[in-house]
This record gives sequence, C-alpha cells and structure tokens, in this order.
Amino acid sequence: MNRIDRLLGIITLLQAKKHRTVPQIAQHFGISERTVFRDLRAIGEIGVPVAFEPEKGYSVGGGFFLPPVSLTAEEANALSLAEPLVIRFADKSVQQHYGSALSKIRMVLGRMQQERLDHTRRQTAHFIPDHYAHLMPSTDYLVPIQNAIAECRIVRMVYINQQEEESIREVEPIGLTFYSLNWHLIAWCHLRGEYRDFRTSRIRQLVVTMQPFRKTDHISLEEYLDSLRSEIFHSPDHPLT
Repeated sequence: MNRIDRLLGIITLLQAKKHRTVPQIAQHFGISERTVFRDLRAIGEIGVPVAFEPEKGYSVGGGFFLPPVSLTAEEANALSLAEPLVIRFADKSVQQHYGSALSKIRMVLGRMQQERLDHTRRQTAHFIPDHYAHLMPSTDYLVPIQNAIAECRIVRMVYINQQEEESIREVEPIGLTFYSLNWHLIAWCHLRGEYRDFRTSRIRQLVVTMQPFRKTDHISLEEYLDSLRSEIFHSPDHPLT
C-alpha cells in the first residue's frame, strides 16, 4: 500500500469509529507507531481535523467527510465476484446490506466501468449444489450479532442444542467464525460460566440488550480458535453447545 492510499485509509478508519489509538492504527496497517505519528501529522496538514483525547485516542471531527469512494474496475469486479457467495453463505440480514452496498458502489462508477462490471457478472458462473441448502439454514442474526460484538453488549437468545433441548442464554459475544458450512457465534455464556460455540442456525430468537459486558477480561477470537483449532479441524465429533 502506497502512502496516499494509507493516509486515506487512516482517515476512513478514524471516521468508522469514534477513537483509535496509535497502537491500533499501527497494527491495522502493519506500520510502526512512529510512521503513524508522521501520517497523522500529514493528515492534519492537508486540512483534515484530527483530534486527540487522552486515554481514548485520535478521531476525525464529526463535520468532516471524505468524498464518495472511487473504485477501479478491478476492485468493483472483485466485490461483484463475491456476490453469489454472500447470497449463498451469508444470512438474510447480511444479504440485504451487501446488496445495498453494491448498488451504492455501482453509482460511483463511470458508464464504461458499469458496462464492464455488468459484462463480467454475466460471464461469471458459480455452481453451488442445491443439497447444501439444508446445511446452510437462513437466519436473521449475523448483523445483530456483529453489532453486539462491536458495541460490547450482552445478547439474550433462545438456543436449541444438539439434543434438541431449548434454553435461554445470556452471552457476551467475542466473534463470529465460519466452518463446516455453518456460522458459529463464539461467546462467554453466563449459564455455563465459560466460552461456548453456538451454531447460529440453532438460534431461534435473539435480542441485543442494552446491557454492557460484565466480564472485563475477554480473550480474543483468535486466541479462542487457537485453543480449539486442532479439535475443530481434525475431530469429526467436535461438540457444540
């Protein structure tokens, strides 16, 4: 990534969340903290209102917005190429937002780029067997779960386990992962007092509460998956909640 693209990326990152610390920015772009300070100074010099708050980090003033994103034809084609996969392997909540996002992307393309994109879509085929349908039950929960993860809010849900037993769970979600043709919610379960793996297709009802997480020392999703990776990918009888 060249520096201009990185500077635009930092601005977009700061707009996407209220505050970002220097270590967070450095980790996101794979650069040193010294480089982050230089980039933040350069962003300020071109007139972008970058603010700093102690113990919170950097942010961009609420009145500043980047102009519409301009994509290359290759970037637009890459997003279009993934559309059938999103339709098949995401749930209804994600499909709706992906479709509207793709429509917005089309609006910022020039006429020739749009024609090229349409031609590429017509000439691209995806074959996904119909018998996968029963393995990928459609839900409405991925987007609410993503919001709960981002906002660190407790989720209350009705869950059906492998024995078809129904229970009401309050959980603190730390991440979503996809394996074995299913989306899985990884969360701290208040009922069990430990991290559990919930298959989203077994969730019958879900509400994101206004309650913040009560546990303050959550591990990361990657740490959880590392601890179970051999079991997940090598054991045919991996236990689900």
